[in-house]
Formats: sequence, structure tokens, C-alpha cells
Amino acid sequence: MPLLRMQAHEFANRCQQGTLADALADRHRQARLGRLDEREIRSWRNSLPALASVLTDAALQHVEVLIEYQLALSSLRADVVLAGWHPQTSQPSYVIIELKQWTHARALSETDDLCLPGIGNNNRAFLHPVAQVRRYCQYLQDFTTVLDAEPDAVTGVAFLHNAESASVADLLTLEPDNHGRLFTRSTRDLLITYLQSRLSPAHGSVAADELIDSPLAPSRPLLRATAEEILHTDRFVLLDQQQTVVSLVRRAVKKAREADNKEVLIINGGPGSGKSVTALHLMRQLARDRHTVVHATGSKSFTRTLHHAVATDNPRIRKLFSYFMNFADAPKNGLDALICDEAHRIRAHSVRHRGVRQIDELIDAARVPVFLLDDHQVVRPGEMGSRETIDQAAAARGLQPRHINLNGQFRNGGSRAYEQWVLRLLQLTDEPAIEWADERTFHVRVVDSPEQMEDLLRAKEAEHLTARITAGFCWKWSDPHRGRLVDDITIGSWHKPWNLRGESRLHGVPPSWLWATDPDGFGQVGCIYTAQGFEYDWNGVILGDDLVWRHDSWQPNPRASKDPALSRTDSATFLRLVRNTYNVLLTRGMSGTLLYSIDPETQARLRQLIPAPKPPQ
Repeated sequence: MPLLRMQAHEFANRCQQGTLADALADRHRQARLGRLDEREIRSWRNSLPALASVLTDAALQHVEVLIEYQLALSSLRADVVLAGWHPQTSQPSYVIIELKQWTHARALSETDDLCLPGIGNNNRAFLHPVAQVRRYCQYLQDFTTVLDAEPDAVTGVAFLHNAESASVADLLTLEPDNHGRLFTRSTRDLLITYLQSRLSPAHGSVAADELIDSPLAPSRPLLRATAEEILHTDRFVLLDQQQTVVSLVRRAVKKAREADNKEVLIINGGPGSGKSVTALHLMRQLARDRHTVVHATGSKSFTRTLHHAVATDNPRIRKLFSYFMNFADAPKNGLDALICDEAHRIRAHSVRHRGVRQIDELIDAARVPVFLLDDHQVVRPGEMGSRETIDQAAAARGLQPRHINLNGQFRNGGSRAYEQWVLRLLQLTDEPAIEWADERTFHVRVVDSPEQMEDLLRAKEAEHLTARITAGFCWKWSDPHRGRLVDDITIGSWHKPWNLRGESRLHGVPPSWLWATDPDGFGQVGCIYTAQGFEYDWNGVILGDDLVWRHDSWQPNPRASKDPALSRTDSATFLRLVRNTYNVLLTRGMSGTLLYSIDPETQARLRQLIPAPKPPQ
């Protein structure tokens, strides 16, 4: 949907009167799209009149102008979409316009799609405007079903209305195509000619209606590509209950589509039960069945890592992996299925609509919403994804959810005993804690110091196994200083930095979303926000003094926490969330876990429950 829509002649009049930018700002506020940057208002005032002048000179006064057009299931907005009819074919024709105020720009060396706008030492890189508009074109084509049979209906233009061609010569070397070509102030006449070749002077309102009213869902070509590429190596094989889940969901989607009804499925499984692998297989099978399906999570790190898991570099397919917040304005039942992975991370409230719950947006977005969750992995205030909450939201719509348990265990050496032992250790179940007994495939140790933990795990890395250290959020988390991570975590003479928070590699240190999987992640300590959803062979966990053992129970110590998300919680909520946090941290290992607490009494409790291994006979 656009923020504003009007014919080109009205667009030109309002630009001339100087009222358009204010009207856009009002619509932005009414739509509750978040804080509006003054730079964006300034760009409307400066760039939109330049486009209006072009449309006037092209005699396209009846073309429909869709301003700030939101792309489906995304927070991205195209500056302008022009809607009308092709002058030769009389078929619907759409031109996406990306407007830039730049006067100078140069390509960023050793890249083919980044540039540096401005003059001098400005080093902030931007996506090349043509590369940007090409992505918008492909996105519109992929998620607008009315365009399925019209592969040539969408074209893209980047217009640098303040720049002479000579001052952006580097950018002009990018080969133009129908989804992206660049025009400047010097080539304004060529832009007029190009628009006239794509749009006739006829009224474009019906073409605009077709675009706006089209169901927003993955297109058939995109679903075909998804089915062919996701998990194409079959290196993740479904077992037992996992395959049962896939078959039950496929059946539910088929029945819901045929009967035009709705069903909610809740799939519960503990750490390592294969929820995410099951979700990926569901994506492939439903796409193969030609059902419209999208995968969503609440975590950028987790979603970006899934891009690696699906073994594809196809940027089109990656768009099918979205975020919970992107369904605030999704059409009701617009998808056949919405797979909500890590659903315990669903937020309490919509990011866009006051008084609306995020769970309601997700249930409404598909005929069959599927929620994969673990009640014991809610670790932040505002997260509310639980069986009970989803049950209540479904019941409010007259729906009875189907519950399915993933009862297998594929992490922790396949040890269901360890999963239950951790729950009992943390008093997350009514059963009392018991002494741990090593199994053939899984080992647990208490170490004497973080130095010993690091040495043991480094030895595992030397054996070509993966190992990571995580900790409770009990130390501050500093930004890099002079290009280096700061050793915030200090325990006696041992000191280490937290993992990098940024999105780019820093002197060999991987970005946060790759910390758990990149070989260079071993040198930093992870926290709940980088470890949740991931696994590695050997797992070291440092318990901070935010959770300590006193007498016969766990006691919360909110003052010890440096997690800003927990700073305003009451003691009972803090205790629940911090125990869930350690439950997540303790269940990341595939072969073993090493534990150490900085609190002596807690360390003694761990030693009581985890006896030292017996020496070989």
C-alpha cells in the first residue's frame, strides 16, 4: 500500500503548492510507522517535485502515482510506483522510481553494487541505486500474484535529479536492464522518452487498483524455485515425529484451502528436538505443493543463519524468510501457511498498531499458521509465545488448535535425560534435581575456573569439533575501542570480550549472527541473544551472579544483571526469565557441557549434582 495515491496532474499541483511533504508526514504518523526522520521529509520536498516536472513534460498527467509504496511482508518502501498502461500492448505497466538527491557519487572499489555518495572523505557506503531498484522490482514481482503471468510488467528507474552524468560516471558503468537503469539531470530527456515507452497517457487508476488489490503472497515462479533449492542436498533427514509433523501440516493446509477454512497448529519441542529442521522441510514441501508459504522468526541472527542452512545464494528465496513484525499489515488469510519458528519469541504487542497483539497478526495472516515453540525459551520481557497464549488467541476466533509434540532429541547427544536434568536443575519442573550420570553420547563437567574451561574447549576445537563459551549477562557490553573488542568479562586474571554486536566482520571477528557458526567465534563469549537457536559440539557455560543457589532454591539477583531488557522487571519475572536464559545456554551442546559459576555457593551446588568422572581402571 502507498502512503498517498493520486494522478500525476494532482501530484504536480501539490508539489507546486508545497503541500505534499506535509501530507505524507501526516499519513506516516497516522499509520504509526515509527519516528519520521527530518531527512526523509526534506527528501520528499526536494525530490518529488523533480519527478512531477518529468511527468508533466512527458504528458503523462493521468498516470497513477503511488508514493512511498510498501513492499509486501517487508518494512521497505519504494519511493514511487507509477501505474498505467503499456502504449504498445495496452497491458498493465508499472515503473518503480528510486529518487536520489546526490550530486556526486563514486563506486566503492572491489564491489559491483556499492557506492559512496558525496565529495571528499565520506566513507559511508550505500547500495547502488540501480541495484536497489532492481531488488524492489523483483520483490514486487515475487509477492504480487496479479503479476504472475506478466513477467515484463514491472520496470525500475533510478533518477539522480541533482547530478550531472559526469559527476556520477562510475555509477553509469552498471549495465542497465528493464529492472534497473540510471538517469541523471543530464539525461532527463532520455528519462522522459523512457517513461513514454512504458506508460501511455491513458488513465492509470484501474491498473493501480489491480496492483494494490492483488493478493500479496509468494508467486508461483518463486515457489517453484524454492521447492527446487531449499535443502536440495537432503542433508537434513526427517525422523519419526518430525516427518509426522510435516505430513500433518501438509494435510491441514490442503484441507483448509479446499474447504476455505482455517486451522492453527502448535508444535512444541524442547532444545534440539528438530523444530527448525522440520520448519525448513515444511517450507520445501508446501512450496512443492504450490501452496503459498512464508517462514518467520523474531531473530535477525537466526533468520540470517537459516539463509546458510537452506544452502542457497538465491536472494529471491531469502525473501521467504521474514520476521514476525512484518505481518502487521498483511491481508487476512493472504497465505496458505505461515511457519512461525522460535515462536516463543513472539512479542506481546504489534510493532505498528496500538492495542493489537502480534500473535493476532500472525494468526490472521494465513489459513494455517504453524507455531514451533518451547515454553522454556521465553527469555525477554515482552515475549509471550506460549501454548496457552496461542490457544487463547485461537479460541477468540472460534478455533481449536491442534497440538503436536516433537518428542525426539537431536541435540545433547540425543540425550532426553540431559534435557530433563537441566529443567530439574533450574527448578523449571516440579521434580527435584538429581545427580547427573554421564551417558555414552553426552558428558557434563564442572570446571574449576574459566581458564580450565577455555583450555578444555580449545582442545576440542583442535580436534576439529566446534566449541563455544557463553555466559549470563552479568558484565557490561562495550562497543569496540579503536577497532578492537573490549575484554568486558573479567573473572580473576581471566578476561574475554563479548561477541561482536555489529553486522560486519571486525579484524577477523565474525558479526553477531555468525558467532555460533564461524570458526573465528571461539575467541569471544556469547550471550543469550547470540546463542539462542544455535548449537555446537561442546558447550561452556559461565553462570553469573544474576542467579545464585541459596539453601534449597534459586534466588534472583537483578542488581547483578547488565541486560537492559531486564532492568525494569519485578523479581518474580526476572527469576522466570533468567532461569529460562540458563536453560537455553545449557542446552546448546551436541556432545557435552562444561559449567562454572562465579558464585562459590552455586559452584558447590553444581559439584554436588555433577560428580567428577571416575579415573579409568
